[in-house]
Amino acid sequence: MRPHHYKFLIYLFAISLFVSSCSSDDNSVPPEIDNPNENGLTDYQLSVVSYFKQVALGFEFGNASKITRKWTTTMKVFVAGTPSTALRTELDRIVSEINTLVSDGFKIEIVDDVNQSNFYVFFGTGGQYANLYPDQSSLVANNWGLFSIFWDGSNALNNGHMYVDINRANDAEQKHLLREELTQSLGLARDSTRFPDSIFQSEWTRTTRYATIDKDLIKLLYHPDMEIGLNATQVEALLIRILKTP
Repeated sequence: MRPHHYKFLIYLFAISLFVSSCSSDDNSVPPEIDNPNENGLTDYQLSVVSYFKQVALGFEFGNASKITRKWTTTMKVFVAGTPSTALRTELDRIVSEINTLVSDGFKIEIVDDVNQSNFYVFFGTGGQYANLYPDQSSLVANNWGLFSIFWDGSNALNNGHMYVDINRANDAEQKHLLREELTQSLGLARDSTRFPDSIFQSEWTRTTRYATIDKDLIKLLYHPDMEIGLNATQVEALLIRILKTP
C-alpha cells in the first residue's frame, strides 16, 4: 500500500493562516521565464528559477496567494511520539543540512521544552496525530505524513506541526517523509513531477537525500536578498539578480 497524494488548505480568519499538506497531485507548469536568452543564466540556472516558482509560491489547493513565504525567526522543533534512534539521528542530519544551506540568519534548533517550541514534530500513528490535531482527522487515513504551517500578517512563517506515520511506513519511508514534510514546512510547499530525484517529486518515492536542485531552492529561499510576499514575476527578477551575482 502506498500513501495517497493530495493537499488541503484551510483559512483561519485570525492572526495567522494555516495549511495542511502531504504530497501533491498538482502538476501545473510555472510561467515561462521572460526573455530566457537575454538574462545571462545557464540552462541549469533557468531550470532553478522555473522550479523555484513552481515549488515556492503558494500551496496546492485553496485560494492562498501564490507568493514567497519563509521563516524569519528560528524554527524551534520539539520532538514528540516514539521516534526510533535512527529517526532522531536522521532529524539531526536533516537539520544540520538545512542550517548549512541557509544564509539569511534563519536556523532550526531542536528544543526539549514544548513551551519553547514553535514547530511540533510527531512520530506515531495517524490516529494519534489526529487526536492532537483534530482538524487532521480526515487526512490521516490516506496520508503517512502531513505538515501544517501558520504565517502572520506579513506572510512570515511562525508556527507549525507535522507527523510521520511510524506504523504504516517502513524505516526508509519514514526517513523520506521526515525530510519531505520538514523541508516543505520551510515554505517550499508545492510538489512537482519534473525531477524524479527531487524531494518535491509529487509521485511516491523513497528518496532520503536532497537533489542538487533541492539544495539550490533552499539556498535561494533563505538567501539574505530573498523577500517575502513576491509573486512569480517579482521573484523571477530577484532570482535572476541573485544568480548573476558573483
